[in-house]
Amino acid sequence: MGKPLSVGIVGCGAISGHYLATLDRLSGVRLAAVADLDRSRAETVASSRPGVRVLAVSELVDDTDVEVVLNLTVPAAHAEVALKAIAAGKSVYGEKPLAATVADARKVLYEADAAGVRVGCAPDTVLGTGTQTARQAVDSGAIGVPVAATATMVTPGHERWHPNPDFYYLPGGGPLLDMGPYYLSALVTLLGPVVSVVGASSRPKSERVIGSGSRAGETIPVSTDTHVTGVLTHRSGALSTLLMSFDVAATRSSPIEVHGTEGSLVVPDPNTFDGDVLVREIGEPDWRRLEVSAGYRDAARGYGLAEMATETEPRASGRLAFHVLDIMESLLSSANSGRAVSVESTCQRPSPVPLTSIAE
Repeated sequence: MGKPLSVGIVGCGAISGHYLATLDRLSGVRLAAVADLDRSRAETVASSRPGVRVLAVSELVDDTDVEVVLNLTVPAAHAEVALKAIAAGKSVYGEKPLAATVADARKVLYEADAAGVRVGCAPDTVLGTGTQTARQAVDSGAIGVPVAATATMVTPGHERWHPNPDFYYLPGGGPLLDMGPYYLSALVTLLGPVVSVVGASSRPKSERVIGSGSRAGETIPVSTDTHVTGVLTHRSGALSTLLMSFDVAATRSSPIEVHGTEGSLVVPDPNTFDGDVLVREIGEPDWRRLEVSAGYRDAARGYGLAEMATETEPRASGRLAFHVLDIMESLLSSANSGRAVSVESTCQRPSPVPLTSIAE
């Protein structure tokens, strides 16, 4: 692999802890610098990591020792930070979504291509043994030709546990843009890109009550739809049914199921890296667990970034993230218009991950 990939983090909020834990144990990447609008948060990160410098955002993106900017800012700032890094000649790996809008995301990819730098984007959960073992089963023909899939994520709402949940209920938030990237990235990994969608959405509550923290009991307005459902037509011909909701108490549905002409798969939660994959072929009396057969062992957030040290194009790529964002915008457009919407973008189905360690 040569020398480790030198990384600078912009944004040292809660999600950064997950990435830092991964960076600390991978030899292929090296944390060089950190930046945050709240300098004290960056100083806390650097204080336990000798040699890591605390910089302003502008200083970090211009720093010659930083090869890749890890963009962990809030979604509204994703494009702005990415474009600054790209203008400075840096590759970028960001948290999901790639940008707040397809228009902003398109500019990020255009500028990266023009500058000759790479763009990667979460979620990289699809690189773990859960989704990858399921993908290997699909590719091997274990369930025949894929016909359909379901993806289900329901919760009564993040305000019940999050002390500052406002952004979940503003435009650009909601269950689809918050959690959809995990499920849609998995569906594209399993079944390939999407060519059209039909969507519907609703907003049963106009207000939410914060349930924890110093603001407990405070009422916040809801200005985005909080229940979204739709049907996706994949280029392969398979149909996926998606349900994303902040309005439902619970479900017994599997996070993802894939159904083929010869059998069905239960796929683990795409917000995690591992988990049991179950298969039931036609004529079998019950489900059986598949042995782990593909994916990065012991994967965690940051493995998509680590691939940028070894791969020309990371599997958790900007182009995959752009397609996923386009699917989500198209679903909301369809919900507003009441008509089917073509998804203009496409992407290559990411290559499979053999059963391995990132360090192997």
